[in-house]
Amino acid sequence: MVRNVTDKKKTMSFEGYEPFRVDVGVEIAGMKGGDGPPLLLLHGHPQTHEIWHKCAGELAKHFTVIATDLRGYGASGKPESDARHTPYSKRAMAADQVAVMRHFGFERFLVCAHDRGARVAHRMAMDFPDAVDRLMLLDIAPTLAMYEATDREFATAYFHWFFLIQPAPLPELLIGGNPGAYIDRVMGNRHAGLAPFAPHALQAYRDALASPGTIFGICEDYRASASIDLEHDRADLERGMKIACPLRVLWGAEGVIERCFDALEEWRRVARDVSGRALPCGHYIPEEQPAMLLAEMRSFFDANVP
Repeated sequence: MVRNVTDKKKTMSFEGYEPFRVDVGVEIAGMKGGDGPPLLLLHGHPQTHEIWHKCAGELAKHFTVIATDLRGYGASGKPESDARHTPYSKRAMAADQVAVMRHFGFERFLVCAHDRGARVAHRMAMDFPDAVDRLMLLDIAPTLAMYEATDREFATAYFHWFFLIQPAPLPELLIGGNPGAYIDRVMGNRHAGLAPFAPHALQAYRDALASPGTIFGICEDYRASASIDLEHDRADLERGMKIACPLRVLWGAEGVIERCFDALEEWRRVARDVSGRALPCGHYIPEEQPAMLLAEMRSFFDANVP
């Protein structure tokens, strides 16, 4: 089932797009617009689909764009969890996104994903190889590689990885005391501070985190990443499974990925066809370097754009 949603705050950033909610077992909210090859956009933590607002208008000229909120985030559903955090595994979250694309009639599609969304997209390419045509991942290394290589610099910069995985309700209670401060602290602690974020986008992230169930949802996302998701990643390695589709990796030259990891080498351990480079920015590529990202996307996804 799909329902159109009217929300003037949302459509400010996505002129010409239509809001939707699709029930795939959990409701997934998002925006749909444009015409051309289908392109799925996935956001990171602690954002929503709003992180694509600087790219959405240009992308809609060349693609049919589906920009969603991951389960647990934004306006999407926040289901109850279990002791293994299975409902928030990247396997479950990837299945959500494939179901949304199939709902709109797209059996095979392009994916560009940032941060947490890129981890969902990694799992999607492994579990649904016939669905993902080309994959672009922004400013991550594989989850297993990042945990296994954790050192003081990484743990300090990514403190929230280790805070959010604490058993409920500790992080939920602490974030719930001032959700806006958590947004400002986590996002503002990166290379460019809060300067790259449009005021309406930053407010959208604050509002989303303050909505019922979201803090629990994001904590479960991270708890799953530190447990069941690592089991799935290790199983892939043991079986010799790799991402089969072309993979383009971009990361910020001023970020942790550049300083702490050999991103291309790490992705070549889990994917067959890998290319990529650093961009002159920090972690939030869609907000910090939208023009450069658009050029990379048009080239990699071959949208017949000069």
